[in-house]
Amino acid sequence: MKPLRIQFQGQNFHLHPFCAAFWEEENILLIADLHLGKVTHFRTRGIPTPLAAIDANWDRLLALLLDFNPRRVLFLGDLFHSQYNSEWEELEQIMQAFPQIEFELVRGNHDILADEVYQKSRLLLHQEPLLIENFALSHHPTLEPTDTHYHLAGHVHPGVWLHGQGRQRLRLPCFYFGKKQGLLPAFGVFTGLGEVQCLEGDRVFVVAEDAVVEVS
Repeated sequence: MKPLRIQFQGQNFHLHPFCAAFWEEENILLIADLHLGKVTHFRTRGIPTPLAAIDANWDRLLALLLDFNPRRVLFLGDLFHSQYNSEWEELEQIMQAFPQIEFELVRGNHDILADEVYQKSRLLLHQEPLLIENFALSHHPTLEPTDTHYHLAGHVHPGVWLHGQGRQRLRLPCFYFGKKQGLLPAFGVFTGLGEVQCLEGDRVFVVAEDAVVEVS
């Protein structure tokens, strides 16, 4: 899979089909809404969910770490879905396997594990927004974006409908960049989509299987 390299706000980003973005100048891998533990959480409550989704999340994360070898991995919220379970322990093992990488979390609404769980791990916590250069990074989109920082967020799980000839319709996850605020797609494979309303001048990049494609 080949990421799509774009220039945005004077910076270079690689938009990956695994629904992650690599910030070239800062050597940061940006990932939103993994929702690790969601499958296990549902299954313990009798909701049938595919175990293969767990392995898919780990496979994608490991592939990105090996491909980009980032200096920092910044999770934009909802890293872990709910109560503590074995998937958190697997995440800790992955973080230990990459000691050269700093793993950081901008806490989201689903990141409700006890503080001591985070403190015992390698994960560095941030409150939103985290300011890096001219970007404000958070989990939740802001209702009042500023002119001083471009806002990048998750939470929405953005997707758009594509219309073909006749009545064909297809909804796909997307990277969305508005005038003052952008949204990253959900990384987790069992997360669903929220439709975004695009305005003239917005840039939208859909994730179509093994490619990222800009659409009008």
